[in-house]
This record gives sequence, structure tokens and C-alpha cells, in this order.
Amino acid sequence: MDTDWARKELAHFLELTALYRPEDAPGVVDFSPRLSNRGASDDIVASAQVVEQILDRALPRWRTEVPDDRNKRVNRWFQHREAAQRADVALRRAEEIRERLGDNAPLVSAAMMHPWVWEGARALWQSGHYREAVTAAARKVNAEAQNKLARRDLSETKLFQSAFSQNPAKPGEPRLRLGQDDGGDTFRSINRGAMAFAEGCFAGIRNPNSHEDGLAELAENEALEQLAAFSVLARWVDSATVETA
Repeated sequence: MDTDWARKELAHFLELTALYRPEDAPGVVDFSPRLSNRGASDDIVASAQVVEQILDRALPRWRTEVPDDRNKRVNRWFQHREAAQRADVALRRAEEIRERLGDNAPLVSAAMMHPWVWEGARALWQSGHYREAVTAAARKVNAEAQNKLARRDLSETKLFQSAFSQNPAKPGEPRLRLGQDDGGDTFRSINRGAMAFAEGCFAGIRNPNSHEDGLAELAENEALEQLAAFSVLARWVDSATVETA
């Protein structure tokens, strides 16, 4: 993320949504708690379109963690303003906080994963439904693989077993190939590994998440690890060439 640009956009939004109480009309005393914004409504809406995407990156859970309902009667943009203020601090002091707390390890963001994965998971992830978000991402990767291979007769484990099979392509059974087939061990190893990895993703992550009733919600960090696994698979599928008979 371009931190300087993001902070400027947040600052502009905060300027537009600065709150004030309008003067009462002559002879009228308004006891309403509502506050008005300094900027024009159209300008605020346009700015919010960009700011919401910044917030999704900087504070992925802002919609559920930043107070909302109790402040709607005060101002429509109250939640967005607090989220923008928090995000600005997070962006400005992220490196300092990691260093001071003794953990300057690289950060992983769901929004930075392969687009198929984040597009599939985004709505559920932002509402805190992490297990369902991972399942949705798995379905999206499966659907994109089907699209790339033009196959609807197979899905998930069987689809990827066929896709990365070491056997030559057949009519109606195209293959996905990672790298240039030079007949060497490295090429065979990479594609064999992709098949095994895909099997593990669907058998070990997607199936339990979808078919086991009563499972507790995933912790966010565990769900993030699972999303990352599907992101790896998505990048392989996206970059692979299709071999046809």
C-alpha cells in the first residue's frame, strides 16, 4: 500500500466529514443530537468510495469493531470517521509499534492474496465469518480452475487430480502445466507437488470446514493461514498453461 497516498485520502475524508452543529432556525430550539458535516454530500460519498477500500486493507474488521449503531442518530459518517482516524494511526505508527513490541515480522494481509481468494472470501471475512470465508474462497478457486479447463464434469479434488496428472492430455481432459516441460525431474516434481497440494487444500481444509456441523469459529490467524494456502493454489492455477490433446 502507498501509505502516504492512503493517509492523504483519509485526511481529506476527515476534513469533508468534520462535524458541527448548525445554528437553530429563528424561534426554533432543536434538541436533536444530530450533527452536520462540513463537506458536500456528493463529495463525501465520492471520498468514502476510496476510503472504504483503504480501511479494508488497514483495518479489515472495521465494520464490526468500530461502533456504529449507537452513533447513526448522531451522524451517518460517524463510524467511517472513527475508522479513518484509527487507520491513520495504524498506518503512521505500524512500523514503530512492531519494533516497540518486539515483533517486526512481515505482515500478511488477506487483501493482498490472489484476487480469486480475496474476492471469494471478502464479504464473509469482513463480518467475522472466517470459516465460511475460507470455504467461499475454496469454491472460487475451484470455479476458476473449471473455467480455465472448460470442465464442469469434475470439481475440487478430482478436478485437480486430473488437471495436474502426469499423463498426457486427452480429448476432454486438458491438463495444467507449471513450467516448461523439458522431460526433467524438476518439471515432474513441481506438477506432482501441485496435485498433492491441491488435494490437501480440499481434503484437509475445504471439506472439514463445509461438512462438519458444530465446528467452532476459526481464529482469525488460523483462517488467514488457510486462505494463504488457497492463494498459493490460485496463483499456480492462474499462471499454469493449459495442455490439450
